[in-house]
Amino acid sequence: MPRWLKPVVFLACLAPLAWLVWRGFHAQLGANPIETITHSTGDCTLTFLLITLSVTPLRRISRQYWLIGLRRMFGLFAFFYGTLHLMTYVWLDKFFDVHEMLADIAKRRFITAGMTAYFLMIPLALTSTKWSIRKLGGKRWQALHRLIYFSATAGVIHYIWLVKADLKKPLEYAAVLAVLIVYRMIGWLVSRAAPSKATSAKATPLSS
Repeated sequence: MPRWLKPVVFLACLAPLAWLVWRGFHAQLGANPIETITHSTGDCTLTFLLITLSVTPLRRISRQYWLIGLRRMFGLFAFFYGTLHLMTYVWLDKFFDVHEMLADIAKRRFITAGMTAYFLMIPLALTSTKWSIRKLGGKRWQALHRLIYFSATAGVIHYIWLVKADLKKPLEYAAVLAVLIVYRMIGWLVSRAAPSKATSAKATPLSS
């Protein structure tokens, strides 16, 4: 991977935030700025979660193996925008009112799904370093990071339950996630079948 690519991708990942800040300074966030910020950061969170999940399939299909070097960055940006999304709710919407937030979590199912999606990302962000991979071991680290599928699923459910009426956009996210999950399941089934065939071939005696 060219050295210049990572900084360029990093800046591109910051572009949605820069655009949001620019709109804020130019009074272009609409009649309800908090809602605009909430929706924008939520969209970015889901987008980066799906981009992160897309890296491995794209790498295998295109054989562009350098793509794997960008996966951690995309995952961390998903967590970054998820944190901004949560802080918009906690700070700008609820003004750190813990009792009101707890009531929201208990009564409004889309809040519960959103909180679930965010908290599932925390261990992924905390263990995104090379040290964590060495400490946990490859298999345990990979097993832990499969939580991203559950986080993305909870995020899509959060979005569907939030909008209620116009489901076009959340269903688009759901469709992409479904394709990625099916791809993952097919890959898992193929990898399980391959050793079985190899074992069967070794056990079959040669005909005389």
